[in-house]
Amino acid sequence: MKHTDTELEEILNQLIASTRSPRGRFSAAASYPELEKRLKSHTRHLTLIRTFSAAAAVALLCLSVWTAYLYMQPATIQTVSTLAETRTVHLPDGTSVTLNHYSSLSYPERFKSDNREVELSGEAYFEVAKNPEKRFIVSTSHQSQIEVLGTHFNIEAYEKDDKVLATLVEGKIGFIFTQDNVSKKVLMDPGQKLVYDSRDCKVQLYATSGESEIAWKEGKIIFRNTPLEEGLRMLEKRFNVTFVLSNERLRSEAFTGSFSHQRLERILEIFKISSNIKWRYLDTQDTINEKTRIEIY
Repeated sequence: MKHTDTELEEILNQLIASTRSPRGRFSAAASYPELEKRLKSHTRHLTLIRTFSAAAAVALLCLSVWTAYLYMQPATIQTVSTLAETRTVHLPDGTSVTLNHYSSLSYPERFKSDNREVELSGEAYFEVAKNPEKRFIVSTSHQSQIEVLGTHFNIEAYEKDDKVLATLVEGKIGFIFTQDNVSKKVLMDPGQKLVYDSRDCKVQLYATSGESEIAWKEGKIIFRNTPLEEGLRMLEKRFNVTFVLSNERLRSEAFTGSFSHQRLERILEIFKISSNIKWRYLDTQDTINEKTRIEIY
């Protein structure tokens, strides 16, 4: 870049003022080479800054595009299943889920939308990480959902069982279901147990301490004046068997007791001693569910 003598003189005056040098020892002609050298250095410095800024802007744009691309991609679904054991799963948002025997949980490797949605088949205890901006939704195969923001609760929703049971320990949840083609929601408070029958789409609420409903987490089975039919259902899901109740009179029987890591045969023997029931293994297997069949008579 070329400058006029007037411009060079003005720049030289500024240079002299900054160095506090006597004016009479310098002239535009004598100082021009040094001045031009400094101006070129300044120009190169500005060029480097502009080049770096442009490169940073391009890199930021590429990163933004890549992030948007990843966000738009469908999240990979993870499925965790259990057999004759319990298992704890930690979800991407920090939620902890403990699965009971013969249960499965499907969830995305990352939650992207406004909701955190998972799907349960079986039984699980949830400790949901609080996030007021993202609802946590548990879907079941019974066309029902549990909707929460952050709370502790237990859900039992085995695919081949007609009932869904939800027990609220802490917080607040909404149970969503469809009745007569209308979506409905039942709000639950701590200390309540909900029973939903998918055959007639009816909901019932009961008061409970929650002790027996979540005892399975500690390997326990607790009966509190529990009807035989319900007790057998609890044993079925724990030991993956099918009971055949051949004596209708026994339906009125109820049991109270606690079992910790007991074998099924031991529990049935205690039933036998404490009441009039008898039991035996049947030779034929439950071909649909591929489970051992036990007759109660």
